[in-house]
Amino acid sequence: MKAPKQPRHGHLVSALAFVAGALSVCAAAPAYAVLGGDPMSAPQGATSANAVARAAVASGASNASSTSASNYTVRSTTLASGTVINEYLSSEGVVFGIAWHGPRVPDLASLLGSYFPQYQQGLKAQRAARGGRGPVSVQDSGLVVESSGHMGAFAGSAYLPQSLPAGVSASDIQ
Repeated sequence: MKAPKQPRHGHLVSALAFVAGALSVCAAAPAYAVLGGDPMSAPQGATSANAVARAAVASGASNASSTSASNYTVRSTTLASGTVINEYLSSEGVVFGIAWHGPRVPDLASLLGSYFPQYQQGLKAQRAARGGRGPVSVQDSGLVVESSGHMGAFAGSAYLPQSLPAGVSASDIQ
């Protein structure tokens, strides 16, 4: 007596389950900068530009002293989606600001890190006061987030006012 043959689709289901499992292992969560923390490592499919050192000019400072040392660095990463994220790093290497522009809003939970609940609370209050749509402006003593746009064209920024280096203003985060 012969053993019964397994239907062909049984092998297909097994193969699909294997592929799905393999992809879930390979597909790591996006790695973003964390506001108040370390800069991001470029996620799969992203490209990073070399860091650009910038020296902020504090009012009353001479040009010679402001050009001799950089007090912050801007690092730009283009995600696979086409969204560009600019990270603003203090001279100690801590992210004090983040800006983005592109066809998709990046994962703000990852970008804002421990500040995300504060952002959500501010967003909830804004939506309750103004309604559910439109630009976002969350301004707290410890966190500022601005975001706007429409399908295919989004832009925004987030920064920690208390962590801005001397001579750096909110308008520098772009």
